[in-house]
Amino acid sequence: MSQKNVVSNPDEEQSQAFSATKQSKTVAKRAVLPWIATFLKPYRLRVVAAIIFLFIGSLAWLSLGQGVRLMVDEGFLQENGERLNEIIMLVIGITALSSSAIFCRFYLMTWLGERVSADIRLKVYDHLLKLSPGFYAKLRTGEVISRFTADSTLLQSVVGSSLSMALRASVTVIGGIVMMAITSIKMTGLVLLAVPMVLGPIFFFGRKVRELSRKSQDRVGDLGAYVDETLHEIHTVQAYSHEEQDRKLFTERVESVMDAARGRIWYRSVLIALVMFLSILAIALVTWVGAHDVMSGGMTGGELSAFMFYAVMVAGSVATISEVIGEIQRAAGASERLIELVEAPIDIPTAEQPISLPQTVRGELTLNQVRFSYKNISADDLSNANGKDKDKDKDNDSAKDEEVIRGLDIHIQSGERVALVGASGAGKSTLFELLQRFYCLDSGTIELDGVDIAQLKPQLLRQQYALVPQESVIFATSVLENVRYGRLDASEAEVIKACEAARAHEFISEFSEGYQTYLGERGVRLSGGQKQRIAIARAILADRPILLLDEATSALDAISEHKVKQALDSLMVGKTTLIIAHRLATVLNADRILVMDQGKLVASGTHQDLMSSSELYREFASLQLITDVA
Repeated sequence: MSQKNVVSNPDEEQSQAFSATKQSKTVAKRAVLPWIATFLKPYRLRVVAAIIFLFIGSLAWLSLGQGVRLMVDEGFLQENGERLNEIIMLVIGITALSSSAIFCRFYLMTWLGERVSADIRLKVYDHLLKLSPGFYAKLRTGEVISRFTADSTLLQSVVGSSLSMALRASVTVIGGIVMMAITSIKMTGLVLLAVPMVLGPIFFFGRKVRELSRKSQDRVGDLGAYVDETLHEIHTVQAYSHEEQDRKLFTERVESVMDAARGRIWYRSVLIALVMFLSILAIALVTWVGAHDVMSGGMTGGELSAFMFYAVMVAGSVATISEVIGEIQRAAGASERLIELVEAPIDIPTAEQPISLPQTVRGELTLNQVRFSYKNISADDLSNANGKDKDKDKDNDSAKDEEVIRGLDIHIQSGERVALVGASGAGKSTLFELLQRFYCLDSGTIELDGVDIAQLKPQLLRQQYALVPQESVIFATSVLENVRYGRLDASEAEVIKACEAARAHEFISEFSEGYQTYLGERGVRLSGGQKQRIAIARAILADRPILLLDEATSALDAISEHKVKQALDSLMVGKTTLIIAHRLATVLNADRILVMDQGKLVASGTHQDLMSSSELYREFASLQLITDVA
């Protein structure tokens, strides 16, 4: 785990994660309801049906007030048992109609909540797949996951439940006031005088709740990011007995979540209490006035009973709105965070009219005066971008402004086997990333078979490369699917053939479930050498014209290394191969060696040529390569 996490302030760390972009400030000012409405639009018929059932249910409940009036005036006071029976049956019928409408409304709104949440996740995930590694250097994976899961789940709850309750309560308030007016204009006027007293706290505290909800969600995101990091690196945590410090740092983040939630809870509690008190106070005062009117003969007891029924319904609905408004404001904060992800700019642009590659790609690569710097990523973020990256100066705060690649001119023939040699920070791994266009160049061009890669679709370009990284990537699925990742349409027989070529079939066959064996998260069930052979099998199966090997045999023992090298020798026939080399055996098999230093190409040739012509290569060979021979 990085030192930055040990000393960082969780409040400051999360607040800086995304606020650096102008885009986030713009999103914060946007209304989120229109954004949510775009996801409801495809299901407009269900929305309309839900609203219709909402009106039916609310109006049915409102009509019960007239049933109360009839029971008092025509039943109790008239002592008419037959009429009372008729009124009771009418009330039961209205209740049945309202209950049926409630069932339909609840089902439709809950379904819409689930569907909208699912569609938002699909849209967000689709966009996340288009963003370059530079984006994930600015925003930690755990924070992205928090937005992707917790925020969309909160949105689901609001669309499926809270929004429906707010709409129903609003209809009840409006309908109740209308029925109150029909019953008594005078008393309704008195009630309306109290409305501003009730709405004032709702608007004032509602804005506060929204602001604090956004802050609370950010703290939860920071918490998720820290958990993701510590569990991902659990071996390092336990190996260095760092558990106590991690508990302390985790406790700080938990308390940070509680601090942010405490303010939101306080404002919501005050809001609900004030609304309830003011509503009941208004009802009590109006009822007092109404009771005097009944005693003076100005209205009947049934009318006062109906008015009180409507007043209680309105007060209850206003209280519901005051409670739900807090959830809606929380959802507004969550929506802002999701909008930030969806509207994050794609920093690897696609040409307006992309060029197609020939049907057969030869794999000829040409770099013309290529210059590149990580100027769009902060120095701290560089350390998160690629923790193992050997080419980034992470200790220098000005690294982001310095060129990592400085005027490279390289021409690699089709089918040529080229080794890249240089000290840490020379630019080797960065060159691999630029060839696959994970970052945009500051200047210069990279051409594949004479075509500027900036004019190609990124997906089409990357389909020409088979990558075997130094730290193999294994997914939490079966052996078969891990190897098939290189070519999705491959048959099981083709997968087995690739594994045999990578000398992986032998250990796979020893698994109880063979190629269907689940490998665990990040391949936890495999040794380092086994992971590497799975990755090599994946590259063999992909059968692409250009191979990028980041010291692909580094994790293997001597016997496995010999076997895999035989497989790689066969694989590299007829393919352009670039190898980041740290071992003598690798460079001896290369057609040409490129010596890099601080982003520049300083020498080129065979091992023997460079031993006699390049002092830097001789020094590097004596310190690192020649140890291979011992």
